Amino acid sequence: MPIRAITYVSEACPAISGCDAGKGAELLDRVVDDAARFNRDAGVSGVLLFDGCRFLQYMEGPEDGLRVAYSRVIGASSHGELIELQRGRVGQRRVPFWPMRWLPVEPQLLSRLAGSDWTGFKQRGGSGALNATAMDILVALVEPHAQVA
Repeated sequence: MPIRAITYVSEACPAISGCDAGKGAELLDRVVDDAARFNRDAGVSGVLLFDGCRFLQYMEGPEDGLRVAYSRVIGASSHGELIELQRGRVGQRRVPFWPMRWLPVEPQLLSRLAGSDWTGFKQRGGSGALNATAMDILVALVEPHAQVA
């Protein structure tokens, strides 16, 4: 069964990005826990990066499960101003270890990742290389957390 992926950026809603970081993180945990429960049944895996104001999410899975999971994302009130960066077929899962998890990132890293080359979800082999793709950067960022559930 072919695996497909979608990645996007969006702006967090004020309840998540607001001044009270504790309540925002608690709400984000609930949103991600709900997504993880749904994604597990749909065969979807992914990661949500959050810089305090913006999200970048990468999701992958079978076409039917991904389509339904992404429709939930589009309708979610936890964010707005969604911009899809790429969608398409991938040769293999890049984040098979989580149905969904969020990771905090610095704003500069989220900006670099959002502006990198997502074409075909290709990897060239290194996040530090001048020609690093978005997948190179994402995989390097996520892999250190892979063993932590």
